[in-house]
Amino acid sequence: MKLAILGSGQIVMDFLTMAKDLPDTVLVSMFGIEAERAKMEGLANTYGIGKVYTDYEEVLNDPECDTIYVGLPNHLHYTFTKQALENGKHVICEKPFTIKSAELIELKELAESKKLILVEAITTRYLSNYLAIKEQIPQLGDLKIIECNYSQYSSRYDAFKNGEVLPAFNPKAGGGALMDINIYNIHFVVGILGKPESVKYLANVERGIDTSGILLLDYPGCKVVCIGAKDSAAPIKSLIQGDKGSVVLNGPPNLCNSFDVNMNGQESQAVDKKVHPHRMYEEFREFARMIEEKDFAKAKDMLEQSQVVMGIAEEALAGAGIILG
Repeated sequence: MKLAILGSGQIVMDFLTMAKDLPDTVLVSMFGIEAERAKMEGLANTYGIGKVYTDYEEVLNDPECDTIYVGLPNHLHYTFTKQALENGKHVICEKPFTIKSAELIELKELAESKKLILVEAITTRYLSNYLAIKEQIPQLGDLKIIECNYSQYSSRYDAFKNGEVLPAFNPKAGGGALMDINIYNIHFVVGILGKPESVKYLANVERGIDTSGILLLDYPGCKVVCIGAKDSAAPIKSLIQGDKGSVVLNGPPNLCNSFDVNMNGQESQAVDKKVHPHRMYEEFREFARMIEEKDFAKAKDMLEQSQVVMGIAEEALAGAGIILG
């Protein structure tokens, strides 16, 4: 995978610390605005990135690059992904995939018509511990309750309260608690149960954006609560309860560091099948494999789940009167 990286923000910085461990990935270039050139050149020197661009057309015309990693703010995902696909590049797009479901459907159809790999960078789905949790589900019997709480006080919330609107709390930039943090909970649940029968979002809304909220998903026989907060903190964990036992994930679903299996009448068993200390390693290894092997079936499967998740997010926000973009 010959990668061009779009952006130089927090998620990209996190990725770069791990990129050296990806044997099947070459960092061809980095793209950003002119004001970020000095920062990008420093990153290029530190992490062995071949080129720095401030003109996206130059990125797209570079024959050395076959894949674009979109690490830009949420509201830019659709436009930059579409241009990349139109120019014959595979795309890895950070979460949330797009702001509107219709945008994702359009991108999905475009990728299929161009015979290109298009995937969402959502770590949860690729982590060995998450896959191990899914393997445990049948042992739990009939699932009854799932509760996910990802509440983390944002370092930007104080500025927001003081009147400064940063992308994390900007409706026009696709911000808010559901799209930024609760989206991981939604992926965690949808990967286990699929599409729910109904969606309801009870949100704390300030100046048009959800700073926290409770998402209710209704499945036949199983009720789900997904809590995401950027205005308050709490122990982060997920609980899956069946009539024969339960699984407890201590920590956020985008890390899945380890989990406990509690079968009725038995001692708790700790499980940890993590293969790398960095949460993004397994997803990028799989992205490289999909692109190298042209595994369109796997990419389609991943896209279908992303589409379900985007539909849930869109319905939830609309129900809460929140308009993004």
